[in-house]
Amino acid sequence: MHDSHGREPRAASESVQDAAAIALPVTSHGTTVWRNWSVTSAAGLPLTGERTVPGIAREGYWFARHEAVYRWAADTLTATVGPGDVLVDAGCGEGYGADFLGQALGALAVGLDYDEITAAHVRAAHPAVAAIRANLAAFPLASDSCAAVISLQVIEHLWDLAGFLAECRRVLAPNAALIVSTPNRPVFSPGLARSEKPTNPFHVEEFDAEQVWGMLDHAGFRQVEVLGLHHGARLQRWEAQFGPIVAAQVEAALSDHWPEELEAFVAGVRAGDFEFGDADGAADLIGIGWR
Repeated sequence: MHDSHGREPRAASESVQDAAAIALPVTSHGTTVWRNWSVTSAAGLPLTGERTVPGIAREGYWFARHEAVYRWAADTLTATVGPGDVLVDAGCGEGYGADFLGQALGALAVGLDYDEITAAHVRAAHPAVAAIRANLAAFPLASDSCAAVISLQVIEHLWDLAGFLAECRRVLAPNAALIVSTPNRPVFSPGLARSEKPTNPFHVEEFDAEQVWGMLDHAGFRQVEVLGLHHGARLQRWEAQFGPIVAAQVEAALSDHWPEELEAFVAGVRAGDFEFGDADGAADLIGIGWR
């Protein structure tokens, strides 16, 4: 039996190497390090500024911004990913996105994250996700085994971006898709030049649409497209009255003073408050390419 792309279905267990041998246990050293963070999310993970998590009112805007792209990815992959397929969320963070995609598409969701505490959390909080502690320059997955790789808000954090993209292509089956998202540098960091060190301490490099297209094309992906995630009407109305919402949140976080109208609005932002269009002026860029 073959799927609609002529592939013979592969058992999920054949795609994922021994997770127990790869995923490191949470150590006392790791716990000590993370105790330095005084804020803990409702999801049980510290808020470091490097990732967003569900269940935190002040994270509502950022969480919804991520969720919107996960929902778009599920719709985009409906025709190519289904039951019995393996789908990878590379840099899965808290695991909510991998869990959502697995349920939405009926696939086995594999979550990869370099942080051992995060991987342990995903295994506990999202048991349907096969969470593996892994370096994103060396996926612990079989070649040609995955129906899709999704990696949202990750590429700007990576030192070995070429190695990461090569690994994505290696593990993807023929005619399978890679989807990445990243902040649109001209909007997220106005005035920041290509290859200039970002202000965000967690970012190695930020990109524009031409760079995202080029990196996927250079890595050997076909039919590359770059789309954009934009603020919808409700967010635009708020910004018309109060100014840029991202800048307002940064100022509030740095000063530890959240104006009442900002805090209330951010807590109520939902995935539906974002729209998809072309890359020009987008908050986030979404790159998709096919093996």
